[in-house]
Amino acid sequence: MVIVEKETVSQIEVKKSLFISHLVPIGTFQERLKDLREEHKKANHHVWAFRQLNEFDQIEEGSSDDGEPSGTSGPPTLRILQGNELINSAVITIRYFGGTKLGTGGLVRAYGESVKAVIKDASLKPYIKLTTIELSISFKNIPHVEYLCDQKEVRIVEKDFGADGAKFILEGVEEDMDLIRATITLR
Repeated sequence: MVIVEKETVSQIEVKKSLFISHLVPIGTFQERLKDLREEHKKANHHVWAFRQLNEFDQIEEGSSDDGEPSGTSGPPTLRILQGNELINSAVITIRYFGGTKLGTGGLVRAYGESVKAVIKDASLKPYIKLTTIELSISFKNIPHVEYLCDQKEVRIVEKDFGADGAKFILEGVEEDMDLIRATITLR
């Protein structure tokens, strides 16, 4: 599985209709859809599809034809996300009608080509499941934990200092978290 790192935009023209696809991380999907609808008020359609992992590591996915004939835009977009093994990502394709009807097959091909183009242009990286833990750390172990986090590319989400140590919230790969947990003395 792969994820998109940052929003990517690509456009194609098919028989004078303009298709502008935005591939976005799932965390920005709803806000971007709202913004793009506002930004492209004169567009005829704002078709979308998404795939994400829920808290139980199950894939949730959905799509919308947004007024195009049923099954001609949203589902083909979703199938391309599935075929490219994209996760925690969404595609929004804006269509400006060019005056020539494309037919159902033409719509499926046009939306498909637009989504393929944006995926080709995108910066994708492998999906890695991250875990979050909270550790209570004595003052003497703080430098060691910070060093291990830096070496293992574990992100320190939060530091909360108290009278006899600190609580760190860490995010990283589970194996690295186990290593950090095993090498420090918890209070």
